[in-house]
Amino acid sequence: MKSDALEHLVNEADQIGIKLEMVGGMPIWEAMPGVRHQREVRRIELSIKRSPVGGQDCGCLAFSDVPIRFPEGSFKRPDVSVFCREPDEQDEAVTLLPEAVIEVLSPGYEDKDLKSGVPFYLAQSIKDVIVLDPRTNEVRHYQGLSERLHSSPVVIALTCGCSVTV
Repeated sequence: MKSDALEHLVNEADQIGIKLEMVGGMPIWEAMPGVRHQREVRRIELSIKRSPVGGQDCGCLAFSDVPIRFPEGSFKRPDVSVFCREPDEQDEAVTLLPEAVIEVLSPGYEDKDLKSGVPFYLAQSIKDVIVLDPRTNEVRHYQGLSERLHSSPVVIALTCGCSVTV
């Protein structure tokens, strides 16, 4: 599907309360998230900052629900994306890959984030993938082949030199 057509379809879906993504040519949708989900996303986004021990020069810019066009053509909208610099695109899908993504699970859509999302992000060389289940406070942090389990709230040092409280 052409980039412009997909972005138009995503905008139309937003109008009727559906969050639409395209991964490997397959459409994935979910209902717009509820209050608990949005509250957690906002809290996480506001917690992102440069780590005092971080060695890299990262701007630690966080954006929620920003559309990202991946090099192989997939289109996703992570709950929170962390970038070291401002993306060039301001009004359309971003092509700059984030340093880290954070997903907050919603009831009924756990497989979308855990079974589909995590492997996809790691295959795209996203350095840190974090998944929060706000009902159990379980936090999963993936870096390459490793997975760490935490209990929220926890401060996590990201590979890029930022920290986040999940």
